[in-house]
Amino acid sequence: MTTGRPRQFDVDERLDRALDVFWRQGYEGTALSDLTEAMGINRPSLYAAYGNKESLFRKALDRYLEGPASYVPTALAEPTARAVVEGLLYGAIRVITGGPDGCLMVQGALATAEQNAGVQREIAARRRAGEADLAARFERARAEGDLPSDADCPGLARYVWSISYGLSVQAAGGVSRDDLNRVAALALSAWPPVVPPIAAQERSE
Repeated sequence: MTTGRPRQFDVDERLDRALDVFWRQGYEGTALSDLTEAMGINRPSLYAAYGNKESLFRKALDRYLEGPASYVPTALAEPTARAVVEGLLYGAIRVITGGPDGCLMVQGALATAEQNAGVQREIAARRRAGEADLAARFERARAEGDLPSDADCPGLARYVWSISYGLSVQAAGGVSRDDLNRVAALALSAWPPVVPPIAAQERSE
C-alpha cells in the first residue's frame, strides 16, 4: 500500500502568507495566482492543504482572529466597561497601523460579485458575533453598576465597533497612528459615566 507524499512545507507558515495577501488586497482583489505566488506552492498543493479559495480565506480569518485580533478577548476581560472600550480601540489601532493598513474584517469584505456572497455572509456573521459578545459584556457592566441602568448595551456595542471599523478605513487611507489615537480619545471622552450602585439606587427612589 502506498501513501501520498508528505507535504514539503509548513501549513501554518504558508497560511500566514495567504493571510497577508487577503489582508492587503481583500477577498475579491486576490487572485489564486497571487496566493500561490505568495505561498510558494502550486494550485494542486493549495487545494490539497486548504481547499478552494473561499475555504482558504475562512482559515485565514480564523488565523487573523487568533493572532493579530487576539486583543479582542483580552479587552473583553478588562474589569470595567471603559477599560474594555479602551482595549478594543487602541488594540485595533495597533493592529491596523502595525501591519497591512486596515482590518481584514473590513478589507476582506470588499467583495461585491454575486459569487462572493458567501464570503460577505461569513464576515457579517463574525461581526455580529463580535457585537453580541461586546453587548453581553456591557450587560454585565450594567448589572454591576459600571454602566447606567438605562444604558443601551446593544447600541453601545454597535457604536464601539462602528468606531473601530471606521478607524480601519481611515488607516487604509493613510491616516497616522497618532491621528487615530486622537479619534479614539475623543470617542472615549463621550463614554457614559460610571454610576455607583448607591447613587443609582438613590436616584430611583
